[in-house]
Amino acid sequence: MLQSLFPIALVGLLFVSQATAAPAAGPEAVEHRVLIRDVASVEGVRDNSLIGYGLVVGLKGTGDKQQTYFTIQTLASILARMGVEIPPSVVQTTVQVKNVAAVFVTATLPPFSRPGMQVDVTVSSVGDARSLEGGMLLLTPLYAADGQVYGAAQGPLAVGGYATGSAANSKTVNHPTVGRVPNGAIVERDSSVDLSKLPSLSLLLNEASFTTAEEMAAVINEALGSGEAAVVDGRRVKIQTTPGTSVTALLARIENLEIRVRRKAKVVVNERTGTVVLGKDVRLGAVSILHGSFSVEVTTTYSVSQPNPFGAGQTEVVPQTKLSAGDAPARNVALEEGASVEQLVTRLQSIGASARDVVSILQAIKAAGALEADLVVI
Repeated sequence: MLQSLFPIALVGLLFVSQATAAPAAGPEAVEHRVLIRDVASVEGVRDNSLIGYGLVVGLKGTGDKQQTYFTIQTLASILARMGVEIPPSVVQTTVQVKNVAAVFVTATLPPFSRPGMQVDVTVSSVGDARSLEGGMLLLTPLYAADGQVYGAAQGPLAVGGYATGSAANSKTVNHPTVGRVPNGAIVERDSSVDLSKLPSLSLLLNEASFTTAEEMAAVINEALGSGEAAVVDGRRVKIQTTPGTSVTALLARIENLEIRVRRKAKVVVNERTGTVVLGKDVRLGAVSILHGSFSVEVTTTYSVSQPNPFGAGQTEVVPQTKLSAGDAPARNVALEEGASVEQLVTRLQSIGASARDVVSILQAIKAAGALEADLVVI
């Protein structure tokens, strides 16, 4: 059945843009009122990623195998620092430790982190360990992008899965080779930003928009009673600070101000799952959609051909192929200029279009220039 193998390729789509003498203007985009702290952040106040390499011990025979050389090498290095020497000649040939696994440790260092703070860490297996369940992470230094140590991680793992059984008869649930250590890392280096020494502050919008940036600068100047806020570009708003001003109090006042935001029209499509997410502000131009389906089915049966009694023929298997084709009637959807997403979805559901059909339809509408939004395919 070709239709089941290629459900999208067999959907016939025809789009014809309709020219109208006086196109009706669509409704204006709805303005949303949000707090500045929800759409912008302070430049320089950010998270930092940390990474480290270490060992997880205490596993129940589910660790790395002997061929994972770097695990045994790391274990020998740790033991050497503790006064236990293992000859290099027997490290790879003799040492067999199945209760140890090499792991990468990752964490996120939040802004204004001070020494002594605790953060969560994620532990991921590097070698061929089957499970990290019940393991203990040994002391692991965590490095930032500048190569400096900003934390140290250690503690028991919490794994949201398990693996049991042998290779021939085993069962695995979730991902037992990844675990977490809640509050498992301690910050060792100060990475906070001293806001009091900054001559100016910059607010960065999460999504670039000149309209939102101008709106934010106007609201800040109105609230402060001065022209200290100025738009630098579509994402950055610079605020001058005067000597003696409490920066924290200023930011606390600014982040709670309310501004008007016009959301950018977007349509997000996931072709793998057939998921389509459409914003409310998405508008369509005048377009006619002709939707039909064509299916082809090929079946083969085998029959046995027997010769006549006492004949000279031979018994043979003869294939019999049957071909059938069906063409469903085309279904038409007509939308007026400036139609909304709700109207499009309702019309498509009325003709029985599936989620994957909608994906193809939206891509074709965008190619025809009738979709007034950004189409994002993930």
